[in-house]
Amino acid sequence: MQYNNLGKSGLQVSRLSLGSWLTFGKQIADETAADLMQLAYDNGINFFDNAEIYARGKSEEVMGEILKKKGWSRDSYIVSSKAFFGIGGELPTQKGLSRKHLVEACEAALKRFQLDYLDLYYCHRPDKQTPIEETVWTMHQLIMQGKILYWGTSEWSAQEIMEAHMFAKQNHLIGPIVEQPEYNMFVREKVEVEFSQIYKTVGLGTTVWSPLASGILSGKYNAEFPDGTRLGMEGLEWLKERNLTPERMQAVKELTMLSKELGLSLPIMSLAWCLKNPNVSTVILGASKVAQLQENLKALEAQALLTDEVMNRIEAILGNKPVFPAY
Repeated sequence: MQYNNLGKSGLQVSRLSLGSWLTFGKQIADETAADLMQLAYDNGINFFDNAEIYARGKSEEVMGEILKKKGWSRDSYIVSSKAFFGIGGELPTQKGLSRKHLVEACEAALKRFQLDYLDLYYCHRPDKQTPIEETVWTMHQLIMQGKILYWGTSEWSAQEIMEAHMFAKQNHLIGPIVEQPEYNMFVREKVEVEFSQIYKTVGLGTTVWSPLASGILSGKYNAEFPDGTRLGMEGLEWLKERNLTPERMQAVKELTMLSKELGLSLPIMSLAWCLKNPNVSTVILGASKVAQLQENLKALEAQALLTDEVMNRIEAILGNKPVFPAY
């Protein structure tokens, strides 16, 4: 396993990590979840990603129970939670980034995980109803109380992240060290262009999600629509419409041919492509089967096959290289 510092912090995170969205407590059995975590841990993965909204809290309960049964040393792994969406309550105090919700969501996550502290605590989305100052103060206080060690954001804009950093610096508070954006061959703008200056200035770690574009880059949608996939799950119709476009499917077919030429599967090539970006701290894997995770772990070694020539060929197929603004 390879490890990176998360942003400018001293926290070392594995280049590949394991996420639980749509799987733990929902799509897969708890026994399978335990097997996935054991395989990940045995292969050097030290970061396990979660959130309050995943299976409406059940995902954190499942992961917490597994961590308890495994008995791994607490200093050997990193666990996260995210707050914003709540666990399903519709009242205004049951979601968002107010001090009230962030504190209560943190306490609830700790109970579900059966842990004393969270390594990473994310603001799962920006909250237009809450001043950034209130959010930054709250995160700083949670760190001072020992309930979280680091905090970050997910799907925030560069401007919002910088506002948080500016307020933190002006008031001698601890700012965010990490952003969790979507990143894959089809979604590139934020990671490659929008955040490009932040990496150099305040520093920004990235724990990227959906590296296979919700499974499109697995190649399993090349023929007939398969059963039992996340794009077929009730409530995720928006995800299916966004990803299964004719343009993307044509690109996937061409990428599949290139991956075969390299002796790689399409998902391995796609994951290795994400890892090739030096500003990606860790790529979050989402697996529903042990064999699937075993296969995805090969992405680390596959990076060597993605030479400059291969990367240029991929770029030509995608035809979506982000354009940097002229300053």
